[in-house]
Amino acid sequence: MQANTQDILVLYYSHRGSVRALAEQVARGIDSVRGAAARVRTVPRVSTVCEAVEEDIPADGPPYVELRDLEECVGLALGSPTRFGNMASAMKYFLDGTASQWLAGALAGKPACVFTSTSSMHGGQETTLLSMMLPLFHHGMLVMGLPYTEPGLNATRSGGTPYGASHLAGISSDPLLTEDERALAFAQGKRLAEVALRLATESA
Repeated sequence: MQANTQDILVLYYSHRGSVRALAEQVARGIDSVRGAAARVRTVPRVSTVCEAVEEDIPADGPPYVELRDLEECVGLALGSPTRFGNMASAMKYFLDGTASQWLAGALAGKPACVFTSTSSMHGGQETTLLSMMLPLFHHGMLVMGLPYTEPGLNATRSGGTPYGASHLAGISSDPLLTEDERALAFAQGKRLAEVALRLATESA
């Protein structure tokens, strides 16, 4: 963390690149706010094969998240693809291991937002976003959506919801975001950073 800046955690799991593309836009929105810096992290895949393990360091992209990232950051943007209307098991597995932070109230009072991607228009974007909000509520976080003052919410013909930024990848899993999807993800990161800095200043 640079001097006079506050880190905001952008934590995501991406299988084919769409959620990663959203995470990058959210991070850009965070970094656009003076005094805020995006700390981008991911989670490893989980496997039904007990002896299967991931490398300690990912082959490419951001490093794997550590529990201290949650504790050190003043806000959280959480992203996952849809799995039958729910978050992916890799993200759920990580969140299930945050009981110590829950007991300590490490995330209580911090702002958070969520984002996702699906392969079909009605493939569970909103239920996935809501499913990711539930553990954040249990942690006492202040969960934020996207307001309709963002013109992209009315203009979009692909992803974008008031519950959080999203992407319609199609059956080919195209990670290329539309202009509205990029704008909404950027706006979500910017809004999160502005609120996180305000809250951090008030609690200092």
